[in-house]
Amino acid sequence: MPRQTVNPYTNEVLKTFADATDEEIEQTLTAADKLYHEMKHQAINERAIILHQIADYLREHKSELAKVMTLEMGKLISESEGEVELCAIIADYFADHGEAMLQPTLLHTMATGEAKIYKHATGVILAVEPWNFPYYQIMRVFAPNFMVGNPMILRDAANIPWSAQTFAEMAIKAGAPVGSITNLFMSYDQVGQLIADPRIQGVALTGSERGGSAVAQEAGKNLKKSTLELGGQDAFIVLDDANMEDVCNIAWRARLYNSGQVCTSSKRFIVMDQVYDEFLEKLVANFASVKPGDPMDPTTTLAPMNTKKAKEKLQKQVDEAIAAGATVVYGNESYDLEGQFFMPTILTDITSDNPAAHTEMFGPVAQVYRVHSEEAAIALANDSQYGLGGIVFSGDPLHGEEVAAQIETGMVFVNNFMVSLPELPFGGVKNSGYGRELSELGLLAFVNEQLIVTTSHSDLNNLAGGLIKADPKKE
Repeated sequence: MPRQTVNPYTNEVLKTFADATDEEIEQTLTAADKLYHEMKHQAINERAIILHQIADYLREHKSELAKVMTLEMGKLISESEGEVELCAIIADYFADHGEAMLQPTLLHTMATGEAKIYKHATGVILAVEPWNFPYYQIMRVFAPNFMVGNPMILRDAANIPWSAQTFAEMAIKAGAPVGSITNLFMSYDQVGQLIADPRIQGVALTGSERGGSAVAQEAGKNLKKSTLELGGQDAFIVLDDANMEDVCNIAWRARLYNSGQVCTSSKRFIVMDQVYDEFLEKLVANFASVKPGDPMDPTTTLAPMNTKKAKEKLQKQVDEAIAAGATVVYGNESYDLEGQFFMPTILTDITSDNPAAHTEMFGPVAQVYRVHSEEAAIALANDSQYGLGGIVFSGDPLHGEEVAAQIETGMVFVNNFMVSLPELPFGGVKNSGYGRELSELGLLAFVNEQLIVTTSHSDLNNLAGGLIKADPKKE
C-alpha cells in the first residue's frame, strides 16, 4: 500500500508516496554496490569534508527540516529543532574523529614481525529504522558507515515517509554521492529479499522485538551481521539520600519527552519509601501542568502521539493494568481535542503478575513503585526482559555508580537525564537487542577488522636461526 503522511494533530493526510518496485530496488542496490567499490579507494578525509557539509546544511535548513517531523509524527517543534541539531553534531563528530578511529591498530604479540588490525569497509548496509526520531535514528547509522565507506539503503517506518525521503534527499543535496544513502518504501517481503542479496553485508535495526526477531532471523539465515536496538522498560531509581529537587525536576521530563515515545524513556520509577510520597506528589503536579495543543506552537508542552493506532494500543495496555489491580493516581482521561492526545497517566500498585510489570508502554504513562531497600530496588529494576537504559539518583554519586553497575542494561546515567551523544555508545542487552551504535563501537559495527602480520627478511632470518639453535638434533 502507498505510504501516507497523516498529521496526528489534525488527522489530515498531507502526502502520499508510492511503494518501491523490484526494479527500483535492484537499481538502488546496483548503484550502492558500485559506489562501495569506488569508496574503497577514496581518501577517508574526503568523506569527512562531505559529512561537515551535511552538518552545515542541517543547521542552515533547521526550521524547514524540523517542520517536516512535527507535521508528520507530532513532535514538539522545539524537540524537532533539537533533533536536527543533534544530527549535525553526530555528523561533525564522525567527520572529526572517524579517520583516526579507522587507522590500523598495532598489536603487541609474540609472533615474529609486526601485527596490525586494519579496518576496512564491508559493503552495502541496510538500515531498518523507526518513526519516533525520524532523522536521528537514520543519522546514527549513516554518519559512521559513510566514514567507513559502507553505502546505506534505508527502509523507514511506514508512518514517516516524508521525513525519511527528506533526510535521504538532504544528504545528497549537501554533497553526499548518489548511492551513499537511498530511501526505499519496501514491503516486509522485499526487505527479506534484500537481506538475502549477497551485496548486502549488514543490517541495522531499531524497532520492536517482533521486527528485530524477524530481521535477525533473516540476517542469520543469510550469514549477515546485524545490530538491534529494541524496546526498553527503563528504571528510574530514587535512593533515600537523593537530592529531591533534582529528582522531581528531571523525572517528569524523562517520561514525557517526545510524548513518552522513546525507547530509553524512564518507564518504571522505583522509589525508596522514605521519599516516595514526596516524589509521587511532585510527579502528579508536573504531569498536571503540561499543556496539550498544536506541536507547532512553542507554548505547547504535550504533543499528540504519532498515530491513532499507537494511542489505542496504549489505552488498551492501561485498561489491562487497571483490570489487574493497578491504581490510577493521575490521568487516564480524555482531552477535548481532535488530535491523537493521551493524557499523562500515573499508575501505582502494580504487582509482578500484572501485565504492565513486563510490558513496554510507549507513551506518556508512568509506573511508580515503592521499595523498602536498595537491594529491592535493584532486584525490581532487573526484573524485566528488557535491558536498555536507566537512571539512578543518589546523594553520593560514587555510591550511585555502584548501584548503576548492578543494573542489567547497556546504559545507566547517575544523577542526570539520559542523553544521546555521538561519543557515547548506545545499545542494550536481553530483549533490548545487541550491538552498539554511535561512538567508536558504532563506527566499527560493520567493519572488517583484518589482521595483517608483516615479517621482515632480517626478522625471518633471526627466527630461522633461533629454530636451528633450539633443534635438539643439531646438538
